[in-house]
Amino acid sequence: MFLYEFEGRRPQVHPEAFVAPTATLIGDVRVEKGASVWYGAVLRADICTIIVRAGSNIQDNSVVHGAPDVVVDIGPDATVAHGCVFHGDAMGEKSLLGNASTVLDGATVGAGSLVAAGAVVTPGTAIPAGVLAAGAPAEARKPIEGTGAQFWVETNAPYYAELAQRHRAGVVPVDGNS
Repeated sequence: MFLYEFEGRRPQVHPEAFVAPTATLIGDVRVEKGASVWYGAVLRADICTIIVRAGSNIQDNSVVHGAPDVVVDIGPDATVAHGCVFHGDAMGEKSLLGNASTVLDGATVGAGSLVAAGAVVTPGTAIPAGVLAAGAPAEARKPIEGTGAQFWVETNAPYYAELAQRHRAGVVPVDGNS
C-alpha cells in the first residue's frame, strides 16, 4: 500500500483492515477494523477527512475525495464498487454504490440503498434509505425491500470482508515485480 502524509495529516489503518498493495491513501484517511481498500483505489484526503467505517469496502480503481473541510463518511458495511468516483458527503450503513457510478459534492446515499451501476448522483442530492436509485441524474426508483437488489446490499460487505482476509493471508508478489 502507498501511504502519504500531507501537511501533517497522515493515513491511519487499523491492523485488522485490508489495504491492497497498490492502493493509495493520502492525508487524513481513517480505515477502521475489518474494512478493505482494494487494488488501484485512491483515497485522497488532502483537503477533507475520509473515514472508511468497519466492514466497508472500497473496490478496485475507485476514487474517494471530498470538498474542503468535509468529513467523507463511508458508513459501516457500505460498498463503493469497482471504478466509482465518490466525491459526496456520506454513505449510510449497508449502502452500495454500483460499478462505475459517481456521487458528487454534498450528496448522500441513505442506509441500505443501492445506487445502480453507471448512475450519477448530482451535487446536494440525498438518496433516501432503502431504495434503488438509478439514472443520470440518479433518482430513487423503488423500495429495495423484496427485490434482487436487496440481496446485493445484504451480502456484498460480508463477502468482501471474508475475501479481504483471504487476500491478507494469500497475496504474494511474483518474481519480476518491481
